[in-house]
Amino acid sequence: MSRLETAGLALALVLLAVTLAGVRAQGTALEDPDYYGQEIWSREPYYTRQEPELESFSPLLPAGPGEKWEPRPQEPRPSKKATNPKKAPRREKSAPEPPLPGKNSNKKGMKTRGSEKAASDDHRVRVAHEDVRESCPPLGLETLKITDFQLHASTAKRYGLGAHRGRLNIQAGINENDFYDGAWCAGRNDLHQWIEVDARRLTRFTGVITQGRNSLWLSDWVTSYKVMVSNDSHTWVTVKNGSGDMIFQGNSEKEIPILNELPVPMVARYIRVNPQSWFDNGSICMRMEILGCPLPDPNNYYHRRNEMTTTDDLDFKHHNYKEMRQLMKVVNEMCPNITRIYNIGKSHQGLKLYAVEISDHPGEHEVGEPEFHYIAGAHGNEVLGRELLLLLVQFLCQEYLAHNARIIRLVEETRIHILPSLNPDGYEKAYEGGSELGGWSLGRWTHDGIDINNNFPDLNTLLWEAEDRQNVPRKVPNHYIAIPEWFLSENATVAAETRAVIAWMEKIPFVLGGNLQGGELVVAYPYDLVRSPWKTQEHTPTPDDHVFRWLAYSYASTHRLMTDARRRVCHTEDFQKEEGTVNGASWHTVAGSLNDFSYLHTNCFELSIYVGCDKYPHESQLPEEWENNRESLIVFMEQVHRGIKGLVRDSHGKGIPNAIISVEGVNHDVRTANDGDYWRLLNPGEYAVTAKAEGFTASTKNCMVGYDMGATRCDFTLSKTNMARIREIMEKFGKQPVSLPARRLKLRGRKRRQRG
Repeated sequence: MSRLETAGLALALVLLAVTLAGVRAQGTALEDPDYYGQEIWSREPYYTRQEPELESFSPLLPAGPGEKWEPRPQEPRPSKKATNPKKAPRREKSAPEPPLPGKNSNKKGMKTRGSEKAASDDHRVRVAHEDVRESCPPLGLETLKITDFQLHASTAKRYGLGAHRGRLNIQAGINENDFYDGAWCAGRNDLHQWIEVDARRLTRFTGVITQGRNSLWLSDWVTSYKVMVSNDSHTWVTVKNGSGDMIFQGNSEKEIPILNELPVPMVARYIRVNPQSWFDNGSICMRMEILGCPLPDPNNYYHRRNEMTTTDDLDFKHHNYKEMRQLMKVVNEMCPNITRIYNIGKSHQGLKLYAVEISDHPGEHEVGEPEFHYIAGAHGNEVLGRELLLLLVQFLCQEYLAHNARIIRLVEETRIHILPSLNPDGYEKAYEGGSELGGWSLGRWTHDGIDINNNFPDLNTLLWEAEDRQNVPRKVPNHYIAIPEWFLSENATVAAETRAVIAWMEKIPFVLGGNLQGGELVVAYPYDLVRSPWKTQEHTPTPDDHVFRWLAYSYASTHRLMTDARRRVCHTEDFQKEEGTVNGASWHTVAGSLNDFSYLHTNCFELSIYVGCDKYPHESQLPEEWENNRESLIVFMEQVHRGIKGLVRDSHGKGIPNAIISVEGVNHDVRTANDGDYWRLLNPGEYAVTAKAEGFTASTKNCMVGYDMGATRCDFTLSKTNMARIREIMEKFGKQPVSLPARRLKLRGRKRRQRG
């Protein structure tokens, strides 16, 4: 064999050995359990993945006066070929740089424990490289989109302070030592405590929002913390600031939320918050929300099945005052024949309280057509109701133009009034804070610090005291109770918005109304004030309790979540025993509520509809919230056509205004409008109904209410009493009728004088 052939054979053997070694190395890599974990969560073919490359964080430079904070644009990098996953990518050493002032702590990095590795030592967590930072929405701790099973913690003081209570803005129960407390609290106060969220899919994490513990008695909050991410919940990567672990600045009190953005978005499945310091006299307790964008995963059927979508082409965004007016104008231009924009007054700051009327004859009351209203935004920070009503206005207009028979019938047979923002001053404050950073109460009150929801006159106490003295209905009626004079004085603590609503409700003969609120998921019906003054919770029904229960259930039962027995409670109350409804007084007593005032001072049956756990959800949640509430909003409006309706006229066919309509067995009356028409909400059944008016003989008839939608027609014709006829004749000839009791007294006095 020649020397050349020998060299060629040796080279071939060497190449074969190298190939076999490569196969063995590849087999070893494929058998690595960490590799399988990465494949499960990324669901990418290994040969298509590029080796992730970490780079040090360059903090933002302080902006000058009037300048905005903006991230430094990152230079594009050439793509690299996939390499062995066992190797860690190299990176240049960089000195620790100071964190962003006002955002992160200025403390130095601290050592991590056990399996917590530096980002440069773990290949499985990817850093998202972006030229412009993407604004990611909340994952949904506050909205309950993140379930209790996705929240975990190192330790907990007790069940009521477990990880499942570590949700942004969650509220504690009346008794804080029960199952429903106001935060996650660690069982020990040391640096090894953590709370963790499992996103259940690869997510681009961009930020963390934290709060302290909601408590009347205790002061607990975390003042600084680290953030870690992982793909398997075993090996963790700590977010870096340069070469050291980044310490984020936490809270300085327990209620104001604090946002910290990650220096570079991190892609992983799990995220963990590790408290590093806490309030000196308190414990490790926190509530939080995570900002992140779930990455698309078409192979995962579970996520695609649970994604909520809507087919309605509506403006799903938060509208400030100017944008709200513009949206109303656009709808009015689209549907000029069925819409009208008007205002009922002004706020304390002078903002007009705009309402939209939707009717086939906008601007006029049609005889026999009931009036309905929706109100939202009495609490300025309860924004979801406001946006739902703006979406409803758009929807009714679009569906009317699309010849939706159901909507056309509703518009032509009902005069609908929609007041989206009763407290625009408060909303503007909440809008400045944003959907996650306003806390639980920013913007709740009016500009002059008044809670509109309980700023109405307390007519319940006047009625109940009169009933106890047996002065009803002789001195105090069971309806249309007059507003006390002190309440009408200029010095009374009454908001301008409250006075505007009272005048609005006195002018228009509303039959049914709903005021949309937030922070819970339930429909509350009156009474809202307990009758026993020494109690804070007591079931206090109205004489129309059976009707109010039905009205509340009509909304709750058609909502996607309110009657779902599997649904987690928002804060502390479980309303499933009453199918998503509750008597207001049995929940918490409120004097001077809109519901009670409306029932006792007008004909209107008013309910409070709490449309979501999150008062101010992120814009991305609006399509889902619309789908949750759309059918309920329409069904509730349709209930205005349940019961009886009719005209009360005299013998000449003229309508009698202010006539009283009484139903036997129900100690609450209603009155006719200016044209003599009336509406009385009743459940199916047979009722003895009486119509009476001053100067007329009362008339009674049986009226049957069926199960089909549509009020039963029940008209009355009243004839004048003999005394009324005599007065009418004598007034015609310029004389006044003689009062017989006064005549008798006069004759008796004359006889006494004659005897004397």
